[in-house]
This record gives sequence, C-alpha cells and structure tokens, in this order.
Amino acid sequence: MQKPFRKVYIEITNVCNLNCSFCPGTRREPCFMRPEVFARALGQVRPYTDYIYLHLMGEPLLHPQLIQFLDMAERVGLRVNLTTNGTLIAKAGDSLLLAPALRKVGFSLHSYEANRYDRRLEDYLADIFAFVDRAKERGVICELRLWNQDASDRTGANALNETVVRMVKDRFGTETERCRRGSESLRLQEGVYLEFAPVFDWPDGEAAPGGREVFCLGLRDHIGILADGTVVPCCMDAEGSLALGNILDEPLAEILQKPRARGIYEGFSARTAIEPLCRRCGYARRF
Repeated sequence: MQKPFRKVYIEITNVCNLNCSFCPGTRREPCFMRPEVFARALGQVRPYTDYIYLHLMGEPLLHPQLIQFLDMAERVGLRVNLTTNGTLIAKAGDSLLLAPALRKVGFSLHSYEANRYDRRLEDYLADIFAFVDRAKERGVICELRLWNQDASDRTGANALNETVVRMVKDRFGTETERCRRGSESLRLQEGVYLEFAPVFDWPDGEAAPGGREVFCLGLRDHIGILADGTVVPCCMDAEGSLALGNILDEPLAEILQKPRARGIYEGFSARTAIEPLCRRCGYARRF
C-alpha cells in the first residue's frame, strides 16, 4: 500500500561547518537531535513513508551519533537519504557505507564555490569521488549536485561549474544520458547522477510577497521534523515559522489534522498560498 508521503525530512542538526552564500542559515538555537527524539520521530513517521532524509538545515555528518541513527532507522525498516556538502566525507565515509539503511547520498558540489574555502577544488572532489566509487560497490546512489544555475531573476555563483563538470565526467565517463526526471539530471553510471538546478530564494518573511497563486509539494510529497521535534510542512522552513506542532507533545497523526496543516494543504489544492511565508518562497515558484 502506498504511504502518504514520498519522504520525510528529519533534521538531525541545524549546525553546519560552512557558510554558503545561497543558504540563509537559521536563527534557531544550535541543536543536535537527541537519540530519544530521533527514536520518537522514527516511530511517528513509519506509517507515513518508507524514506527519510537526514536534512533540512545543517550538515548531518557533524552529528556524533549519526551511525547510531542509521542503525535505528534500519531496525524499523526505513531507508535513509542524506545531503552533505562533502567536506567531511573522507572521515565519515567508511562508517556510512557499513550502514544497511543508507540508500542515497547527495553532494552539494555548489557549496564549494559558495564559500571562501581554503582547500583546492581538486582535493575536495577527490574525497567525494573516492566515496562514490565505494558507494557504487554497495549499491548506494550518489547525486552530484550543481544547484547554482542562473535563474530568470538571479545569477548563481557558478564560475567553476565548467571545471567541475569536466572533472566529474573525466572520472565517471563522458557518455551520459538524460534521466526520466528531465534534462537537468544526467546518469553518469549505474547509481551515479549529475544534477543541475537554478539558484532560488529561500522563503523570507522580510521579502516582498510574490502573490497568492502558488503550489507546493509540502504536506503532499513530504513534511519536515526539525531537530527539536517541531513539525513543519516543507523542507524549506529554515526557522520553523510554520510550526504545526511537536512530536514530543502530540502524535503526528493529530498534528497533520490540525487546522493550520489542513488550511495549508487545502490552499495549495486550489493553488493558493494561505501562509504569508509561502508567498515569499522562491522555490515554490518552480511548480
């Protein structure tokens, strides 16, 4: 039986070791999700999805109990996807690949150019490429992302993209094919993908509203759970501004039926943004 959500984002930390120009960061208190909170989250989301993404804000490889979390997910039958900037993969990679629950790792290669990073690009990519080689052997999917393309109203930080693409193709083969997901995703080898996407503006309560006619996959395709247990409707709510409830206080089933959650869902069914923050979301304009 198909479950309600294709995925659920579980933010195991909102702390990051980089300061990317495209990322708004968060004004929330630094937080590393406690194992008991993660266990509660797993139990709550299990009826709703088969896949969790250990990301919303923060760098998941920073969490000291990440491998324990992967083991916990495996015990309840959830497959794990995570997104990383890749800077810590040389240290964490071997342990990650021993985790049966790990399904996919997405590398935000655009984070390199978005920082004043004191490491050579060649060395940064070499660590990621070495992990990808080992991941292929274990059947773990790897996505190499350049989500910094120019948009209609914004220029991305992408001067290094031509060099990055050349290095990726030199390593994994120049014979690529477009995926069913569209021309922005290229299959390089079995389980290895190169993905492109335009830069976008995160939702910002201070930004000028873009109008009420908006559609979003939040509460349809996915929800998010922040590091303190707060449930949010989508993966873009960096501040928890659209808090629907907290899994430490009430069951997820009740949270999803509360008036605020239902209002957001029904509003998007009519392509209408009920919440002011949603009218200020550049990502939602893609749909």
